Amino acid sequence: MSITYRDSGVDIEEGERLVEKIAPLARATRREEVLAGVGGFASLVTLPRGYRDPVLVSGTDGVGTKLKIAFLTGRHDTVGQDLVAMCANDVACTGAEPLFFLDYYATGKLSAEEAAQVVAGIAEGCRLAGCALVGGETAELPGFYAAGEYDLAGFCVGVVERDEIVDGRRVRPGDVIVGLASSGLHSNGYSLARKVLLEHLALPLDQADEKLGGRTLADVLLEPTRIYARHVFELRKGGIDIRAMAHVTGGGLPGNVPRTLPEGVRAVIDRSTWEVPAIFRRIQEGGNVPDEEMLRTFNMGVGFTLVVPAEQADEAIRRLGERSIEAFRIGVIEEAEGEPTCAFR
Repeated sequence: MSITYRDSGVDIEEGERLVEKIAPLARATRREEVLAGVGGFASLVTLPRGYRDPVLVSGTDGVGTKLKIAFLTGRHDTVGQDLVAMCANDVACTGAEPLFFLDYYATGKLSAEEAAQVVAGIAEGCRLAGCALVGGETAELPGFYAAGEYDLAGFCVGVVERDEIVDGRRVRPGDVIVGLASSGLHSNGYSLARKVLLEHLALPLDQADEKLGGRTLADVLLEPTRIYARHVFELRKGGIDIRAMAHVTGGGLPGNVPRTLPEGVRAVIDRSTWEVPAIFRRIQEGGNVPDEEMLRTFNMGVGFTLVVPAEQADEAIRRLGERSIEAFRIGVIEEAEGEPTCAFR
């Protein structure tokens, strides 16, 4: 009896089919700096022209248990955008321009059709972020994952001029905090969201819900994470003095806004300045979740924040609106003692 690699659970031909499917998706995101991308042992990317003293910026992240919603619904075309967003938005917080992206896709039994849907979402995310999809890794690991499940990880590299790095050092009392609207839960807090919505309330995923504006729960939960990277990069290039940026992920506003503030100040946020999307109210009411728990778990409708001089806040909001990004003044920077904190009123 002869035993093959396929008998052990690894289908090399299916992997080759996937490469054929994703190669054109990657080509569609190509930047002129890419010398060699998908297909080789490694990718080659040169630095963009015009940088005087370039600094490379890197970030990595995953999608988390939001993937469970994709498994339940059989919809895999949006989580790839989530993957890019989680990495590119982090890189953008330094003032960097996202340059290229790689992904890691691991599953117990590879389906080229399903994996290609995921990569199509990754390619769309790269297009929105302005970076090139230059490669990745597909791992078929029999017996390691539950049937029909997979995991994702992403890796983004950007570039910024050394003297243009945004690190919060120039933040001053009186500066304004501008909040950029999220598209929903983004990719954080899904363990709590699933506990409340799917287990405690036992809500169906495929039925329209009046409390969610007539959308199905699946549509709301699979809404991809908004990608802010290109928008804030262009805002800075257009003369807006962005002194600090925060990507509002795990930890919410109180856990992320202070991360880029210097000692001696605090962020004071007025929660009445924006409308909290219905999905957050659905979770809070359905699970009787305390305010503090909501704020440190979810973005609550604000996916990204900027700290700018007070006199530039309205102009920043106007320009973001022109790029279809709703933004609003959500708070101010005040003088305070010790490590930076975040207070609400």
